[in-house]
Amino acid sequence: MAVVLVLGGLVALAVGSEVLVRGAVGLAVRLGLSTVVVGLTVVSLGTGSPEFAVAAQSGSTGTGQLALGNVLGSNVANVLLVLGTAALVASTAIGVSERIVRIDIPIMVAVTMSVALLALDGSLGRIEGGILLGLLGLYLAWNVVAARRGPVEHPEEFDEAAESARRDPAPLSAALLVGGVALLVLGARWLVDGAGDVARGLGVSEFVIGLTVVAIGTSAPELAATITASRRGETDLAVANVVGSNVVNLLGVLGVAALVSADGVPVEAGIIRFDLPVLVGSAVVCLLVLVRTFRLTRREGGLLLSLYAAYLVVVATTGAGTGTG
Repeated sequence: MAVVLVLGGLVALAVGSEVLVRGAVGLAVRLGLSTVVVGLTVVSLGTGSPEFAVAAQSGSTGTGQLALGNVLGSNVANVLLVLGTAALVASTAIGVSERIVRIDIPIMVAVTMSVALLALDGSLGRIEGGILLGLLGLYLAWNVVAARRGPVEHPEEFDEAAESARRDPAPLSAALLVGGVALLVLGARWLVDGAGDVARGLGVSEFVIGLTVVAIGTSAPELAATITASRRGETDLAVANVVGSNVVNLLGVLGVAALVSADGVPVEAGIIRFDLPVLVGSAVVCLLVLVRTFRLTRREGGLLLSLYAAYLVVVATTGAGTGTG
């Protein structure tokens, strides 16, 4: 039954994310937002909604470790797995705009380091949660204001789903947005319940389940959106989605988890020693591979995937980050 819940939860999350993104993009395009800003804000919020739903569900039920593992695992997966896969399937090297490399990725690195520093005392409480959510609001507002001040691009590089969303009536877009959220909440409940049962049955900690199975499952929308954008040459949208999702995960998802958890989100010593450095390292790697050439080649994509495979092996064999490693 636990496996059925996990699989059903993943399906509901994937479908809910797709529906939500279509509705959100349909509304966002009417506001005159560019591709990069849509990727950094609307699409990243939409594809990050599974993490939000899991955080709210796990935090309210006292399993904040699952939410923490989900965020850390998702962010590492976004850089190493999602970008690595996108680089491999792209017909040519992924080119990235100067704005993303010089402004947005450094913001992601700074946010990652800041959250790691906040967690060094062993817990993320409600005060920290409120601070993180406030910073998320400022980040989203800054992107929108900056976009409105500059020239607006109505890009041809939106994929077919986005083009369809542009033609949807506003009431339909709003209905899709609400329906997507409902599916995400349901899927998150199934996924958290099923993953908790699996963890207890196998004697594996909730953190490791969140770090691997749940993280990869909730990163599926980012993976699908990024691969599609990459294959169609929509490289700015592909990379902006990953960067925006990581910022949203750290500020929004962890903020929600800390805010709804009565005792905050505990951060064990093993997580501080292993998982936080890996989290920061993956963000820095993202900057390093792009800062010189503004491109991500297939060779570099293979390197990112190799690093992710090595990371999973270490987690699976040593229990790194669980407090036992």
